[in-house]
Amino acid sequence: MSANAVRSRSGIHGHETASGWLFTGPVLFLLGLFLVIPVLMALWVSFSDWGGRGSPFSAGVHFIGFDNYSKLLAGGGLAEQDFGTSLRNNAWYVVLVVPLQTALSLFLAVLVNRAVLRGRGFFRTAFYFPSVTSSVAITVLWLFLFSSTGSVNKLLSYIGITGPNWFNEPSGILHDLLGVFGVQNGPAFLTGGTFLGISWWDWLAGPSVAMSAYIIMGIFTTSGTFMLLFIAALQNLDRDVTEAAMVDGANGWQRFWQVTLPQLRPTLFTVLTLGLIGCWQVFDQIYTGTQGAPDKTTLTPAYLSYQAAFQDQGWGQGAAIAFILFVIIVFFTLFQRWVLRERKVSRRKMRPYLSVGTGSSGVPAGAAAAGQPPTPDGERQ
Repeated sequence: MSANAVRSRSGIHGHETASGWLFTGPVLFLLGLFLVIPVLMALWVSFSDWGGRGSPFSAGVHFIGFDNYSKLLAGGGLAEQDFGTSLRNNAWYVVLVVPLQTALSLFLAVLVNRAVLRGRGFFRTAFYFPSVTSSVAITVLWLFLFSSTGSVNKLLSYIGITGPNWFNEPSGILHDLLGVFGVQNGPAFLTGGTFLGISWWDWLAGPSVAMSAYIIMGIFTTSGTFMLLFIAALQNLDRDVTEAAMVDGANGWQRFWQVTLPQLRPTLFTVLTLGLIGCWQVFDQIYTGTQGAPDKTTLTPAYLSYQAAFQDQGWGQGAAIAFILFVIIVFFTLFQRWVLRERKVSRRKMRPYLSVGTGSSGVPAGAAAAGQPPTPDGERQ
């Protein structure tokens, strides 16, 4: 087959290909210059002993292999313990923020998408406004609201609850809850075993009271953005399927769970992915607020990377933390994609419908009962 035939079949001619490269070339050049090359340089730094002075490619910088990674993952010292603490804090942040912000954003989208709601434009703007506000400004506001004499504790006092000293309380909320029932120490198999320098009992402590305030702030500031994504998806759904479900007698919850939510799968995957990436990279709130305090219970890997590189001049270790965090994000993104993938219906589940929906001759029973004429292939219209 000639080259002209191949080009005509694909629909792309030589001048169109050249035009495509001409338009995308500058963007690819900028991405390579300001994204790919810096990432490769940071990867080299993570395998070197560069101290931040001069060029990381100078003769005085040596390749040390996986030493920076081994100190974080199996060093047995303070570096491993701090990294384990940051992962524990951030893991609880992700576990609580991602599902709650997704559920809240979907609820708000369904709420403001209702035609009977008056002032929908106002509510959409109000819910979205925190997302466009500076995270630094919101963090400063949060420090005032959740201080020991702030508005949150004042409101709690009206219902007889003495609020905690939010940003100065390092105890985990699950440990506090167990303490109410008299459980102060965990079993030996949890307190004796460790992972990344942290006992399993401390891994299960839950987020600290200080981190809980950040969790509330994360849900508050991001739900509006994801609400817009869900609104756009809801407005593009196939109304015929919903109307058919109503004719079949499905109630509102059944229509949402069985009809609407499956059609939102692509948007749901996007929201969960963006939420997952954003939660693992939380930095500016911690930097503006507590900077890891109290007792390192608000320390996150992103802030620990900054602290190791810019404050302690351990640039190789800071870069290593960043790439470990990158691997964690990629892993959970792929796992999430596998969980939300489209699944084929098994023949075992389809068997009852096939046996009811077809006659002995393989012709749909409904068509035979309606007396529809057969087609030339022996099927009925």
